Amino acid sequence: MKLRSLYKLLALLLVFGMFTAACGSDDDDSAGDDAAVGDDAAADDAAEEDSDDSSEDETAAAGDEAEGDVDTVVEEDESSRNIGGEIAVGLEAETTGMRPWEDTCSSPCYNILDTIYDRLMEPTATGNYGGKLYVSIAPNEDFTVWTAVLREGVTFHNGKALTAQSIADMFPVQQAGAAGAAAVSSANVADVQASGDFEVTYTLSQASSAFPAFLSRAGLGMVFDAEFAAADPDGYNENPVGTGAFVFESRDIDNETIVVRNDNYWMSDADGNQLPYLDKISFRPIPDEGTRLDATLSGTTQVAHTLRQGTIRDARAERDDGADIFLYEFQGNNTGGGMYNVLTPPFDDVRVRRGLVMMNSQENVIEALGGTGISLPATQWFSPDSPWYSEKVAAAWPQFDFELGQATLQEYIDDPDRSDGKAVGELIDAELSCPPDPTLIAAMQVIEQVWTASGLVNTTMTNYDQQTHIGYALGSPDDGFVGSHTTHCWRWADDNDPSTFLNPAFAPPTAAIAEAAGVPGVVSPYNFANYFSGSMFTNLIAATKTDVFEERYALYEAVMMELAEQVPVWYSGHTATALIVDSSIQGLASWILPDGTLGQGLPNAEGRWSQAWLD
Repeated sequence: MKLRSLYKLLALLLVFGMFTAACGSDDDDSAGDDAAVGDDAAADDAAEEDSDDSSEDETAAAGDEAEGDVDTVVEEDESSRNIGGEIAVGLEAETTGMRPWEDTCSSPCYNILDTIYDRLMEPTATGNYGGKLYVSIAPNEDFTVWTAVLREGVTFHNGKALTAQSIADMFPVQQAGAAGAAAVSSANVADVQASGDFEVTYTLSQASSAFPAFLSRAGLGMVFDAEFAAADPDGYNENPVGTGAFVFESRDIDNETIVVRNDNYWMSDADGNQLPYLDKISFRPIPDEGTRLDATLSGTTQVAHTLRQGTIRDARAERDDGADIFLYEFQGNNTGGGMYNVLTPPFDDVRVRRGLVMMNSQENVIEALGGTGISLPATQWFSPDSPWYSEKVAAAWPQFDFELGQATLQEYIDDPDRSDGKAVGELIDAELSCPPDPTLIAAMQVIEQVWTASGLVNTTMTNYDQQTHIGYALGSPDDGFVGSHTTHCWRWADDNDPSTFLNPAFAPPTAAIAEAAGVPGVVSPYNFANYFSGSMFTNLIAATKTDVFEERYALYEAVMMELAEQVPVWYSGHTATALIVDSSIQGLASWILPDGTLGQGLPNAEGRWSQAWLD
C-alpha cells in the first residue's frame, strides 16, 4: 500500500475496535489533583503489599466472570409490540460523519448509522454470521472467492432498487474512502462483481475464512447509494441515503441527529408487523458521563450510552434506589490498557516493557476506573467467557510483582549498551499519555505513582483530546507511521472474528519492516504498538486459511502467548458497556435476522433500534 493511501487512513480512529482506554494528566491538572489516590510513599506501600500477595494471585479460568459482570441475556421475546413513539438517545460522543466508506465509526457512530444503513451480514447469538441484506454467502474451497445472494425487493430511501450492481458500484467508492480503504485492505478484497442480478462475487487477494465478518461492519458492510456518494460525497454527508429502517431527517453537529421511520422498509417481524416500531429517534452527544446519566434519570433522554465501568456502577445504584431504568449490559473481548511504542527506545527492549507491566497493579487500576466487582483483570484480548480465551495465556501473563519489576528494569538501566543512549544508572523516561476523563485520570495516576515509587522511571503524564491522542499513535508519512507516543493508553479487540482486529494490529507497521519481512507493500497503520514478528504474522495469516475452530484456536493462542512473552501492550480490565434505558424501552436484547435467527444483542453498546419498542 502506498504512503498516500496510508495517509488517508489517518482519519480513521476506531474502525477495528481498538479504542483509547485510559488517560493521564499533567500534575497541574485540577481534575488530576481531585482524582489522586495517594502520595508516592503510599504508592510504594501499596506496591510492596501487592507484591507480597502476588504469589497467591489466581488467573481467571475459562468461563469466569466478575461478580458484577452481569451481561443481559440475549433471548427471544414473544411479547406483543407497540407501534409508534419516539425516544432520545444520549451518546458518549458525536459521530465524525454519516458516510460508512469514509468516516470513522465507533460505538456512538454505529448506533446512528445502523438506523440509516442495513448491513450485508450480522453477528448472531451463537457467534456466527447470518445474512441481513444477503440471503446467503459461500466460499470456494480455498476461501479466495465468496459468492453472495442478495435479497430482492429492497429499495433505497430515494426509491432506487437495490441490486447486485449496487453492491459492485460501492466498491470503487470504498477503495477511495478512508474507512473503506482500510476495510478493503484488511479483508484482502481485490474485486467485487455483479455476477447476476442479485448475485455478488468477491475475489480476495488471499484466503480469508472469516470474510463474512468484514461484511458486518461499516467499511464494507453498510449499503449506501454509490451513485450519489461518488457524485457528491460532501453533500451525501448532509443527506445520507441507505436502505435502513429509518430515514435521515436532520443533523445539528454536536447537538442532535434525528432519524424518522422509513414507511417503505422491507423487513417485518415474525408476526408480520412492518419494522421499525418507533416513529423517531434523536441522537444527542453528551460527552460528560455524569450529565449523560442524569439526562436519562430526569427523562430528558430515554437512553444513556456508556463504555465506562464507573457509570454502570452509578446507574446500578440509582436503579437499586428505585430509579425506573434498566441496564442492557455487555462485557466482551474489548480490553482496556495501553501499549508501548516498541520502535522508540527504551521500549524496544523487552526488559523495560516487562518491568513496567509487572509494576501495573491491575486491581488498583480497575478500582480507580470504578470497575471493582464489574471487571476482571485482563490477561489477553479475549474475555474468560469467550470461546477464544486461553487459560494457558492467562497463566503466562506477568502478574503484579513490584520487586521483580524493579529488578528487571534495573538490569536494563545498568546495561552499558542500553538502547536509549543514556549512561548506566540513569532513569528511563516514559510519557504516560491518555485523553482526559476523571476516572481515567485516576487510573493513570495509579500507574504513574507505582512507576515513580520504583525510583527507576521518570514519568511525565500528559492528556490530550482523543483525536490528538490517536494522531500521536498513528504518526504520519514523515515518520513512517511510527508515531510519537511512548506509553499510550488504548483499548483492544471486540467481539467480531479475531482476524478483523488482530491482523491489522500486528501486520508490518512500516514499509521498511514489510520489505525486510518479504511482504513488500503489506503495511498497517493500525499496528499502533509497532510490534512485528514473523512468527506471529505467519500464525495470523494461517488462521484465515482454515475454518476449523481447533486449528484457529491454537494459532490465536500462540499469538496471545507471544504477547504475554514480549508484552508490547499492557492490560487493565475487560471493558464493561451498557445502554441505560427508561424501563419502557424493550427489544434491544432480542432482535432477529430476517430468517428468524437471534442476533448477537448489543456488544460494545451498539443498539439495533429498528427492533426496539416502547412498552
